[in-house]
Amino acid sequence: QVRLVESGGGLVQAGGSLTLSCAASGISLSINAIGWYRQPPGKSREPVASIGPSGTAGYEDSVKGRFTISRDNAKNTLYLQMNNLKPEDTAVYYCNAAPSWLPWGQGTQVTVSS
Repeated sequence: QVRLVESGGGLVQAGGSLTLSCAASGISLSINAIGWYRQPPGKSREPVASIGPSGTAGYEDSVKGRFTISRDNAKNTLYLQMNNLKPEDTAVYYCNAAPSWLPWGQGTQVTVSS
């Protein structure tokens, strides 16, 4: 059974940083393209960043230069380092395959105050 557990969210002021984690079980992150998604208040879920099996990463334009996606194969964990956070980054953040086909986890709330 595949399970994704996101953590690391919180309340931060604009310009601050957070690191999100996604612990996976039942699936190997090293052999799958996997990514981070977010759902802002009142909006649909949207992709943020993804990383392929070879380590090639891709980012949405709004987070390029501020967010970094990485993966620890030994820990089977995905990370998202978020710097210079903006109020518009406020959302519930999720991890999933890229494109998404796994069961969604509970997500982790990120709130950025101005």
